[in-house]
Amino acid sequence: MMQTPSDPRRQFGNRGEDLAAVFFLDKGFRILERNWNCRLGEIDLIVEKAGRFHFVEVKTRRALTFGYPEESITRTKLKHLARAIEVYLLQSKIQIRDYQVDALAIVAPIGGERDYHYVENIL
Repeated sequence: MMQTPSDPRRQFGNRGEDLAAVFFLDKGFRILERNWNCRLGEIDLIVEKAGRFHFVEVKTRRALTFGYPEESITRTKLKHLARAIEVYLLQSKIQIRDYQVDALAIVAPIGGERDYHYVENIL
């Protein structure tokens, strides 16, 4: 199903990516890209700290009714992410030798406290 910019799910996803950007900035990372995409896939965030690059999949949910956000990262999603990363590395003007693939899961209930779960090296 195609999501338009005004789609409530897309808006919620964008909000999650905004929260993720703040999360990484607060931890001393530099944001290089947000929502980088090519025909093979999308990379939600590309961040860097101390010369190490992190390709980050961001998953956000309002509640745990359907499980933890990171549980929704499927093999197919990881395959598309890996392909997008390959394209990014080929096209990047930056020489990237040291990188990892991570996930940031956010539970953001309406009016409640947010919970962040940072999972490193998911690929």
